[in-house]
Amino acid sequence: MSTIRTAWLAADGLTSVLEADLAWRGVTIDRWHGRLALSSSKPVYSPWALDIWLNPQVVEITSIRNAADTLRALQRNWSLYAVDHFRRTALITDKLPPVKAAPLVFPTLPPTSPLGAWTLLDTNTLLFSARKTSPFVNGAPQFVENRTGPPSRAYLKLWEACTRLGRWPTPNERCYDLGATPGGWTWAIANLGAQVTAFDRAPLDSKVATMPGVSFQQASAFGLEPEKLAAVDWMFSDIIAYPQRLLRLTQNWITSGNTNNIVLTVKFQGETDHEIVAAFEAIPGGSLAHLAHNKHELTFFWNKAAAAENRPTLAGTNLAEEAA
Repeated sequence: MSTIRTAWLAADGLTSVLEADLAWRGVTIDRWHGRLALSSSKPVYSPWALDIWLNPQVVEITSIRNAADTLRALQRNWSLYAVDHFRRTALITDKLPPVKAAPLVFPTLPPTSPLGAWTLLDTNTLLFSARKTSPFVNGAPQFVENRTGPPSRAYLKLWEACTRLGRWPTPNERCYDLGATPGGWTWAIANLGAQVTAFDRAPLDSKVATMPGVSFQQASAFGLEPEKLAAVDWMFSDIIAYPQRLLRLTQNWITSGNTNNIVLTVKFQGETDHEIVAAFEAIPGGSLAHLAHNKHELTFFWNKAAAAENRPTLAGTNLAEEAA
């Protein structure tokens, strides 16, 4: 096997999407290990990867203890990506310090302790990386869910997006939620104590519409003129629309200057439009990422201050800095 310089972890069911994106970026995948794409190419950011292993190493191991000792000699915290050899990986895990991976209670900041990742390529071959882009096990944060309040499970995307950012709306901030109905994101924003105006052609779920801090305007997100609306701290959108329309919508809001932050889902139908992905990535201050709670979609993050400083809004998306 050629030297493995990078490994990209795809979301379940999206290995072909990740492979196409990496090919578009000039990366050749040498082999797949489950959902883990192994390559001799240097680290390149792909928004479709849940996690990217930045300095993978391959070591032949002689025993379960030898594998655990190899990992412990480098650092304390390790997360397993298991494809097969489940009994053996479980025994190795038992000899490593436990990693606290209890479901998060939102809102909360992401973990800050260094977390590496490892897997077994075969019975006696250990692949590991002490550094990776996501602070979560296999790039997928788990939350203590609310199964009674929100009208849909879409709120989990907003929770994950804000957790990834390390920021969320506060009680003194104003927000817009475009294409809000039935109101999963509006519910999540209002629960933070922020003021939120929801826009949609269809009415909100009645439980959401009557929440404190929630107002509703019956209007299409694409019919709004951002420059004529009151300035807000956050613009959120999980609307179903073609990516090209979402790109224009995003550009219009940024040009208006009437929001400090944008969190917007870019939904793809059929094949990924790589040119649209590149256009979103080219927006100063913008970042794209595939969240664990996304389907065939990416989440776009933008912050006005980050744009002014020409830096990405989302940590972990500049691999030149990550690899330094």
